[in-house]
Amino acid sequence: MHAGLGTMNRAPVTIIGAGPAGLAAAHELVANALKPLVLETGADVGGIARTVSYKGCRFDIGGHRFFTKLSSIHNLWQNMLGPDLISVKRKSSILYSGHFYDYPLRTANALQNLGIVESARIFLSYVQAQLLPNPTDDTFEQWMSNRFGSRLFQIFFKTYTEKVWGRPCNAIQADWAAQRIKGLSMRAVVTKALFGAGSAKTLIDSFHYPRGGPGMMWERFQEAISRWGGKIQTNCTVTSLKHSGSSIVALQIFDGLNKQDLSVDHVISSMPIPNLIGALDPAPPGAVKTAAENLSYRALMMAGLIVNRENLFPEQWIYIHDPDVAVGRIQNFRNWSPDMVADGQRSNLGMEYFCNEGDQTWNMSDKTFIDMASGELEKLGLAAHRDVLDGIVIRQAKAYPIYDHGYRRNLAIIRRYLNGFKNLQTIGRNGTHRYNNMDHSMQSGILAARNILGENFDLWHVNDEAEYHEEIVNQMAVETPGEIVAQVFTRMDKTAFGTAVGTVTGLAVCVATLWLIIKGGPVVGPKMGLLAQYFGGYTVTYKGALVGCLYGFVAGFCSGWLFAFLRNFLLLFYLFKIRKSAEYKSLRDLLDQI
Repeated sequence: MHAGLGTMNRAPVTIIGAGPAGLAAAHELVANALKPLVLETGADVGGIARTVSYKGCRFDIGGHRFFTKLSSIHNLWQNMLGPDLISVKRKSSILYSGHFYDYPLRTANALQNLGIVESARIFLSYVQAQLLPNPTDDTFEQWMSNRFGSRLFQIFFKTYTEKVWGRPCNAIQADWAAQRIKGLSMRAVVTKALFGAGSAKTLIDSFHYPRGGPGMMWERFQEAISRWGGKIQTNCTVTSLKHSGSSIVALQIFDGLNKQDLSVDHVISSMPIPNLIGALDPAPPGAVKTAAENLSYRALMMAGLIVNRENLFPEQWIYIHDPDVAVGRIQNFRNWSPDMVADGQRSNLGMEYFCNEGDQTWNMSDKTFIDMASGELEKLGLAAHRDVLDGIVIRQAKAYPIYDHGYRRNLAIIRRYLNGFKNLQTIGRNGTHRYNNMDHSMQSGILAARNILGENFDLWHVNDEAEYHEEIVNQMAVETPGEIVAQVFTRMDKTAFGTAVGTVTGLAVCVATLWLIIKGGPVVGPKMGLLAQYFGGYTVTYKGALVGCLYGFVAGFCSGWLFAFLRNFLLLFYLFKIRKSAEYKSLRDLLDQI
């Protein structure tokens, strides 16, 4: 894979980036008899989801659980790894004020750690949020506080979120929460409650994981792509994309030794949008360049520590909500898979720090950074500094696209410009500036490949809806549970229903009276005549039939109106109940989405 491109001067289908999205695109193409060229700037495939090996220990950058509600993606993972894709029982915690809180949150454990007073404050804050919500819902802080109360938000989510994003929660747009926390639409919630339709976005109790870390998955993709005729070139950077009219016509690449031009027919790019815009030749208009420069990212640094302790803690990862330490999350890779450790008597940890490229943390020397991480590990009471035997520093630039105040406007400008190229598609987290999970990144790559094969998918909306792929592929003609819910739970018009019931009741009384009159006999309608005891003026006569019709209408109208009122009220209460239940479930795994 490192031999270079030799005399190659043409690559009809070229994919920039060998992360999950790029590899998925290449795999789909080779499965359809095309032979793409994949260019990866790093030494290994997998992007941010790669696995780094150091002295026999394996480190997963960020901790990547393999879960999806896309059956096609799950089947692809399973087929690629088989028995090497293991099932792991989840255990994770929040470390806050010296206490370990089970995460997802469990009521009994949380109450025990918080105490009666703090629990009461959280409850009262929640009640206040339900009765007097903030009229605006624009920021992450407002979005969370309106749903769960400001006190619970401040304890369990504020500190960690601000560590991750490096800015106050009132400066993070609510768009981010809306994208990452799916499944709270009323139709989806009711459908799930009634029909069991849909599937959970995250796996609360267990997840799948490659036995040797995520890198094991991407190495299998690499082998399959190469075996079927594709080519993956690592340590190779795309320095420019030359375009003419509405097409990318050539790429200039640098493999560490030489620059080379490649003519292309199709380009699929997962490189960060600012890098892509900056590499276009000729340069795009100034407004597009400015928009790209204004897109923001958060970087990740991880201190991979080898600790001379076998059983440090039982969790796979711990969220650190203590503001007195800089570390945001700690991974214990032994608990992800025993194959991640080199020595059964030792543990390898991932101490994760969120920063900006070029800031003080990013520019620390490796020795200083490892020393800081070891000290914070001891400060948190998880292991002694002296137990840390060795470590490696892993820097990941542009790990998380930021949804700041102007990102949506900037992205719209860029999208309009890029959509002008008929043979350029952007995919993945950085290629679309969307905080996608692996499955959606891979799905965007697969759909990009299918576009080359003649289909027409909008890649910018792959993660707008939880089940985008199933919806566009399975265009079902039958009514879905969601459509049934929309019909059954439509609000009932009280006046219309009351009028309908009143009309039917009035006509029934009138027709019954007229029938008795026509039937005749020595005593006409003795039983119907009893109605006169309750409805003054009613008799079994033609005049009485009209009076009975009026009485029947009034009685029927009142009964129908009351029925519709009670039905609407009970429906609203039921919908409120299941909506709050869904919000609580989303709260239980919210940190997994940050």
